[in-house]
Amino acid sequence: MIDWKTIRDLHVISKLEEIIGDWFGVELLYVNEHGKVQNTINQKDYDYKNHFFKVNMSLPHGFDYIHSDIEKAHESFERGVEEPVIIESFFEQIKLVVAPVIYEGEFLGSIVGYPFTKEDFTTEDKDNLVKQMIDCGATNEDATSAVEHLKMLSLQDKSYLKELIWLVSSEVVTFHDEISTRDQRIKDLNSELGSKYRYHNMIGKSKGMQAVYHLLDKISKSESTILIQGENGTGKELVAKAIHYNSPRKDMVFVAQNCSAFNDNLLDSELFGHVKGAFTGAVKDKKGLFEVANGGTLFLDEVGDTSLAMQVKLLRVLQEGTFLPVGATSPRKVNVRIIAATNKPLKQMIQKGEFREDLYYRLNVINVGLPSLKERKDDIPFLIEYFVEKRCAELGVATKQFSKKCMEKLIDHDWPGNVRELENEVERLVVLAGEDKVITPDLLSSKITDVGGVPTSLKGVRTSGKLKDALEELEALMIKEGLKRCNFNKSRLAKELGISRAGLIMKVEKYGLDKRSKAANE
Repeated sequence: MIDWKTIRDLHVISKLEEIIGDWFGVELLYVNEHGKVQNTINQKDYDYKNHFFKVNMSLPHGFDYIHSDIEKAHESFERGVEEPVIIESFFEQIKLVVAPVIYEGEFLGSIVGYPFTKEDFTTEDKDNLVKQMIDCGATNEDATSAVEHLKMLSLQDKSYLKELIWLVSSEVVTFHDEISTRDQRIKDLNSELGSKYRYHNMIGKSKGMQAVYHLLDKISKSESTILIQGENGTGKELVAKAIHYNSPRKDMVFVAQNCSAFNDNLLDSELFGHVKGAFTGAVKDKKGLFEVANGGTLFLDEVGDTSLAMQVKLLRVLQEGTFLPVGATSPRKVNVRIIAATNKPLKQMIQKGEFREDLYYRLNVINVGLPSLKERKDDIPFLIEYFVEKRCAELGVATKQFSKKCMEKLIDHDWPGNVRELENEVERLVVLAGEDKVITPDLLSSKITDVGGVPTSLKGVRTSGKLKDALEELEALMIKEGLKRCNFNKSRLAKELGISRAGLIMKVEKYGLDKRSKAANE
């Protein structure tokens, strides 16, 4: 069943509705599979876009007239017609365009453009129509005004209108398909959360994370130095711990240090230690983290933030296994496995002279690249369930559930802060939900609710000027966006747009959209 309310709120749909209204003066109606109009036309504050339709609906049997018109169209669809049709209305000389909404072979409703009349609408035709409306209960003033406001369409105009109504129907099908697929995905992911999608304390079944797990299985038993690269919040320390606790050093100490947390002097003392009297305040010897981690693993986070002088000292430890505490005169030897991590582009930093090339190759013996959360959205329901259970257990409350709409918005968000941002958001939602068992979208942060998954690519399409030029502009834009959405599968897009594949190819060539790289980068 289609969620018609959500459909009508989509930006792409409302924009097409606006364009159709401006160009052709018709009202766009959304009708379910039972022939019932889903617009709120029965409410007093409904904003009619067409004066004839407004007068029609004010008549004693106005609902019956429009429903009988729609019923005729639906009968043709039930007979197997799968393209838009033009129907003669109950009112003489009045016509409507009706496009079916068909998903996976099932008729789910229709999109209606109503009303308009023919280009050669004569004075006699007008008089007869006014008389018919009066006979149906309209006042002479209302009937005359309604008829005067009718849009007369040429044969070409009707063709354009049919194509645009068909585009609306295609967008409805596309959105319904995405929602249906996402609902099934959420259901599948929520039912499958378990150990098979976990590695140490990491969670994820996405291809990106499965590739990471596979790589970790290979490298954990080795003694090689490892460089972990990924955006902030992707879980680099979790990966480092997973490597350590699945390695021969798992019974020894794991030590982590954020290299950006101290200035150069303090970091020197923190990593390599110091001897008594080395500087003011050094009242006794202090072991550095390299010495503390002897026999185990030292995780150096944000290694890209170290100075060139510190990089020299790190290189010496990696090459020789020795270091010199601050103020000491004799070096000390350690056996430590180094795992480093950074969110910075080290290769670019090397070119700028900001990072030593020899240190880079010493650290990057094995590289582990972590995907951002927006590249592994399949994992979001897993992560949410884990964080919810964790936080609810800490608070001593029953595990809460997320509403369908709330989960959809969380999946649609790009998560610039990655898993860390998601965890913080879930913790916030659990607290704000209070005693409620279901977490609803109104509790979401504004940064999430302000950015939806609704396409905005049609924003700014002009609604004035020559009809032919404007329609071609819209057509090119819809095809370009469709190519990207369908991953350049022309057969699929042609089916969505309701045109032949050959026709689509001609249009792609016409608008210069045949090169994937060009369309994808625009």
